[in-house]
Amino acid sequence: MLWMFFQDALFSAIAAIGFAAVSRPARRAYIFCALLAAIGHSARFLLIDASGPLAMNIIPASFIAAVIVGSLAVFLSPLAKMPAETFLFPALLPMIPGVYACKSFGGLVMCILRTGEEGAFGHYFYLFAYNGLVCTFIILGMVIGATVPIFLFKKISFQATR
Repeated sequence: MLWMFFQDALFSAIAAIGFAAVSRPARRAYIFCALLAAIGHSARFLLIDASGPLAMNIIPASFIAAVIVGSLAVFLSPLAKMPAETFLFPALLPMIPGVYACKSFGGLVMCILRTGEEGAFGHYFYLFAYNGLVCTFIILGMVIGATVPIFLFKKISFQATR
């Protein structure tokens, strides 16, 4: 379990650096992107794989992880002397639910291909709807969870750019 935790943190940090490189921030932003992605993805991993009362679904776990990443980004932005969004959004990108999006699209394609069979169409439409809704709610929770700390700690968030 501990090895999977460190592996999850490492790969999410690498992915965040890659996503950050697309927008070409200052070089000092990459370390913050990697750190926040590792913390956020690992927090979600621990919340999903926890046993007992802490175990939760991927949707609230993604929301809580996004709140953690958003709060850390706001408090690290004066230290980095950059807006929190510079390293917040690349840090969230590794948590985007690509598997659910892919399964949703696959269900939609199979709905189109299986038009003659009503039972098969219903099954694939269910897969499309379920995976699409889960994907939508994960992304919505991440957006809300990441932006709430920016608005709650407005004074700290905007002092980084002064």
